[in-house]
Amino acid sequence: MKTIVVGAGIAGLSTAWELTRRGHAVTLLEQGPIPNPLAASGDHHRIIRRAYGPGSGYGKAISEAYDAWGALWSDLGQSHYDARGFLCVSRAAGDDTDLYREGMEKGGWPIELFSAEEAARRWPFLEAGSFRYAFHSPEGGALHCRRIAAGIGEWLRANGADVREHMQVVAVDCEAGSVKLADGDSLTADQVVVTAGAWVTKLFPDLVSELTTYRTAVAYLEPPTDLKQAWEAAPVILDVGGDTDGYIIPRSGDGGLKFGSGLHKRQQDDASAAREPEDGEGEAILRLFSPPIARVDEYTVSNVVTCAYTFTDDQRFFATRKGRCLVVSACSGHGYKFGTAVGRRVAAAVENGDTQDLIRWLRAEDM
Repeated sequence: MKTIVVGAGIAGLSTAWELTRRGHAVTLLEQGPIPNPLAASGDHHRIIRRAYGPGSGYGKAISEAYDAWGALWSDLGQSHYDARGFLCVSRAAGDDTDLYREGMEKGGWPIELFSAEEAARRWPFLEAGSFRYAFHSPEGGALHCRRIAAGIGEWLRANGADVREHMQVVAVDCEAGSVKLADGDSLTADQVVVTAGAWVTKLFPDLVSELTTYRTAVAYLEPPTDLKQAWEAAPVILDVGGDTDGYIIPRSGDGGLKFGSGLHKRQQDDASAAREPEDGEGEAILRLFSPPIARVDEYTVSNVVTCAYTFTDDQRFFATRKGRCLVVSACSGHGYKFGTAVGRRVAAAVENGDTQDLIRWLRAEDM
């Protein structure tokens, strides 16, 4: 089967990888370079973890994702995963850390609980009197996104896929199975898979009622000198408690110490606009982390990276079939970890035509 994949973020790359493994003729089109730093999955590192609330279903889906990542490492001949575990900090009853703890305990997945005082002794960048407790999981860590994208791109070329960078798709004819390129050319295939991330509503304006585009940013920081060693050895921090929706990835791979918060976002219909960091944006992100991070006034901002994501109201994956076109998008900022598993599932749906089964899995409805 001849398939065009539009967009080379992690979902598009993984779909192209799995289709190529299955023997299909794949053309992968990316509007920028691979990896594309403007893409949602174009930053240096992202978190992989099992922690979800007990009713979400995504905690179980991580097992399939780990298996798919393992298959990718085998094909690439190297792993781009830093298995350093993850930490959650609770600052208020009922916050996300409480939910994640409940989900981990219900699933029977191992965690270790720490009082605030114990956690601050073990991880001295935490401010002991500012949170209720913490828990640590040995499973999880950081995925190195740019290394993964470059590696899959190289593998695809070596295995016969047609990979075209700087090739912008401006329209999709789902009935004909064709795409129109910015240079005026058109390509046709048996199936078209659109994994265009935050640009998907430019190709399908009717999806704006289900997919909302947001601009966000993360701050790369230099910690106080006496805390550098603690950060180097730290797990990823999935949640800093309260309503901050804050996460932290220590230096890993090519990426430095990164702070990001779900509070720091704004709706923005054009994913390409206003991508330059604003004055003081990194410092504003940093302030969201005090508490529970101690001595934030001693950290310095080394870089700010902006991102664009599509979000759904329920923060789950989205997919829809339109003629010979399959559109897959969103997981509202937390979908990278499922990337290779998504690619496997999308490739299966391309082969067997069972879009509803794909949607059920993407929404973790059978978990």
